[in-house]
Amino acid sequence: MTTSTETSSTPSARERLLDAAEALIYAGGIHATGVDAIVRESGTARKSFYTHFESKDALVAAALERRDERWMNWFIEGTRNSGGTPRAQLLGMFDVLRKWFASEDFHGCAFLNASGEIADAEDPIRVVARGHKARLLSFIRELFDEFAAASGHDSRHAAKLSRQWLILIDGAIGVALVSGEPDAARDARAAAERLIGDEPESSRSPSRRAPSR
Repeated sequence: MTTSTETSSTPSARERLLDAAEALIYAGGIHATGVDAIVRESGTARKSFYTHFESKDALVAAALERRDERWMNWFIEGTRNSGGTPRAQLLGMFDVLRKWFASEDFHGCAFLNASGEIADAEDPIRVVARGHKARLLSFIRELFDEFAAASGHDSRHAAKLSRQWLILIDGAIGVALVSGEPDAARDARAAAERLIGDEPESSRSPSRRAPSR
């Protein structure tokens, strides 16, 4: 039930706290962002924080969980729309990343950033970050299985290639963050093309074949 001052379209206090925590922590880091700043940015009362979260770490973990869901949905949709074949989609991942790198609000990978601030591997924040990378790896593996089936490549190498692909993705994110150069994604794509080899002639569309002489 909503009150006269809180309609169904108005974000709840919990949602506003999550929004504020994600934005501030992604831009400035976990340790540099205090609870007071999050509460102030959210426009809620400090009591709301303690009503919904037992600690700042619990709020951060919840914000990262929500970001994981949103980021993965965005990345999967962008990748699936980037090409008509599994190979094109695998390489299209780097085009999707480049658009992200070029955006004004790009501050690297929120999950790598968070992991760099939390020493305990079993801390809930690190657990969420690890789960995000596992989801990303699973999606990459799904595409490599499709790639193997479509191209006749040995499916036994899919797991190894998927892990290498994830390293290329995270490497590109790191280089783009430090250098400020979105083209880190293009460099990673070039390395990825060498990793999976040339596209079989039979799988190319007529428009991509060399013109006859």
